[in-house]
Amino acid sequence: MVEFTLVLPILCMVLFGVIQMGIVFHDYITVTDATRSGARVGAVSRQDPSRVSKINTAVKNSAANLKVAKLGITVTSTWAQGADLKVTATYPYQVSLLGMVVKSGSLTSTTTERVE
Repeated sequence: MVEFTLVLPILCMVLFGVIQMGIVFHDYITVTDATRSGARVGAVSRQDPSRVSKINTAVKNSAANLKVAKLGITVTSTWAQGADLKVTATYPYQVSLLGMVVKSGSLTSTTTERVE
């Protein structure tokens, strides 16, 4: 019983750390998928004058399970046929264990596609 009492807090910290890192990884995968969706919409809408707003909408729709207000989206391109289109999204993350913030920062994903 004494050994269990001594080891239990360490096991709980490891378990909660794994859970928190799983949440951060899920958010990163979601941000990466959102930039892919936005880049694909932008790659096929070269002629559309409202293409940037459509890209932003596609990124936000793809990242619907995140807090969309915290999602930062940047679109960079010359919009010439064959030019590169870069869609970058950033999302803040925070890893906390037992109420203490252990690590925080920003998840960033960039997708580059060729404008058709």
